[in-house]
Amino acid sequence: MILHTTEVTPLSGYRLFLRFNNGESGEVDLSHELDGEVFEPLRDPVLFATASQHPVMRTVAWASGADIAPEFLLDLMHAQQGDRAA
Repeated sequence: MILHTTEVTPLSGYRLFLRFNNGESGEVDLSHELDGEVFEPLRDPVLFATASQHPVMRTVAWASGADIAPEFLLDLMHAQQGDRAA
């Protein structure tokens, strides 16, 4: 199965609620991931709030054209959930 998101909801604090086609869901905090030419503009809360499910790529995309691979998002969500569990 090719992993993709099925639901994307922007939250405050550079967080997203995500649901994946493998049945997993949860929040991911991108506050430490918004670096570089493509992602730095997403530090603007108004632009970050444009996060949505891209209909073709089936992952998170923003109005600026930035997008993030679903595999990275799921791995980051797992790592962050592990941090909270510790």
